[in-house]
Amino acid sequence: MTLYEQRVLFTHLLARLIMEAFRQGYTITLGEVYRSAAEAKRLAATGAGIAKSLHTEGLAADINLYRNGVYLKDTLDYLALGQFWEQMHSSCRWGGRFKTRPDGNHFSIAYGGRQ
Repeated sequence: MTLYEQRVLFTHLLARLIMEAFRQGYTITLGEVYRSAAEAKRLAATGAGIAKSLHTEGLAADINLYRNGVYLKDTLDYLALGQFWEQMHSSCRWGGRFKTRPDGNHFSIAYGGRQ
């Protein structure tokens, strides 16, 4: 699958995820969707990210959940959406499963051997 085709798939799946969040009673805002390669490198140097982030390919999005106007920060707050995301397509990855630094609000799709 080309990068373009993967981006189209990601966008379609992300739209479904957003609608599911609303269906579950959350309000949301989008966090980071695109990250430049330079920013990814800078964040990796500080330990706050990785240099080969899927954000640089347009294949990752951070979604911020709110319930009754309160921002939900805990990875477990995102579990139901993470499970929904993972079941939509075999390439969907949820940041709540990251081993070293779980990132509950991160949703991405694998590409080019990157998870």
